Amino acid sequence: MAAGGGGAGVPERPYELVVFGASGFTGQFVVEEVARAAGGGELRGALRWAVAGRSREKLQAVLERAAERLGKAALGAEVGVLLCDVGDAASLAAMARQTRLVLNCVGPYRFFGEPVVEACVENGASCIDISGEPQFLEGMYLKYDGKAAEKGVYVIGSCGFDSIPADLGVLYTRDKLKGTLTAVESFLTVQSGPEGSCVHDGTWKSAVYGLADQDNLRKLRKKIGYAPVPVVGAKLKRRGLVFYNQEFKEYSVPFMGSDVSVVKRSQRYLHTELQETPVQYGAYVNIGGLGSVVKLMFAGILFLLLVKCSFGRKLLTKYPEFFSAGRFTKKGPTQRQMDGTSFTMTFFGEGYSEGQDPQNGKPNVKICTEVKGPEPGYVATPIAMVQAAVSLLEDAACLPKQGGVYSPGAAFSKTKLIDRLNKRGVEFSVISKPEV
Repeated sequence: MAAGGGGAGVPERPYELVVFGASGFTGQFVVEEVARAAGGGELRGALRWAVAGRSREKLQAVLERAAERLGKAALGAEVGVLLCDVGDAASLAAMARQTRLVLNCVGPYRFFGEPVVEACVENGASCIDISGEPQFLEGMYLKYDGKAAEKGVYVIGSCGFDSIPADLGVLYTRDKLKGTLTAVESFLTVQSGPEGSCVHDGTWKSAVYGLADQDNLRKLRKKIGYAPVPVVGAKLKRRGLVFYNQEFKEYSVPFMGSDVSVVKRSQRYLHTELQETPVQYGAYVNIGGLGSVVKLMFAGILFLLLVKCSFGRKLLTKYPEFFSAGRFTKKGPTQRQMDGTSFTMTFFGEGYSEGQDPQNGKPNVKICTEVKGPEPGYVATPIAMVQAAVSLLEDAACLPKQGGVYSPGAAFSKTKLIDRLNKRGVEFSVISKPEV
């Protein structure tokens, strides 16, 4: 069985999918999305699934909440409840042995991610997470890629808003250009309603510890010894720290998330394994007018100063609301805030028309595409994670031939994941047709 946990003479596992960390802030929304997929006729048969975490009462409460949100009396006995603790290796192994696939919602992943990956790989289960932490993602590649390949299981990180829209958006743009796409820039805009928007402080903690550990990320990459990705076509220029964007009539800054590193891993894989032309990529976020720039600069300088010492990191993680000017809170967003928030990621691509040699001359064709979706953190992320899981289970013949640790673009480039996302409201579209 391609997605782990099967093969001749191996008894079938009781579950196809287990949501681990189901009672956490993000986990509860992932449970709701799995329940929606299980009841929505998207799968070839009935989905056998379970929730896993430390407290039976909390897990039952999450299932009741999901049933209520979906307008059902209950989710029924087909949903299993597994007691499992990230600090208890035996309980993780027992969970992994019972399923083909684990959706891991327990972060920050740099602290809690590896025991889950290890348990899954050792016990023949595939694993998907929603980490936006390059050090964790690439550390798992270094440590478990070979073993996952041996076991025939797939470990696929960054399957949430970080970084499915960016990674698959680049592939979508490439597929829609008649010719050879060589460079793409993306611009993220987050729209919020009258209630505003905010993010749960789990994401804040990941950012604090990630920025504090940049030196170790450089050492890790040296250890992995990545093959350089060749530059095909005109070299994509890196933009400044702040710049005025004529297309959007507002200021933009480089996007600090994992998107650039994830897209680069996908492009490296597609080039080295499938001989596809690698695409250069730059990611930016639109922040608004001059007032927003000034606020962001002050907050950014303070953040960078504090993140360098342990006392500063304690302050940042203890008072996220204060240091992020209300953007990150310990409670997370309200339902009304989530309902009023959406995102648009716009991709500007350039390349060479059919018959043109990308190694000679300037790019002569452009394209603009878009990925639009609901609130990024707790609506779009569960949709992306669950549809990635559905693709892993249903499109098994289209996955890479052998198991391993993959980025989303590497794992899902040949699957129906983009079609599945379109049906669930994370929509990929062409804004302007390729023009010479």
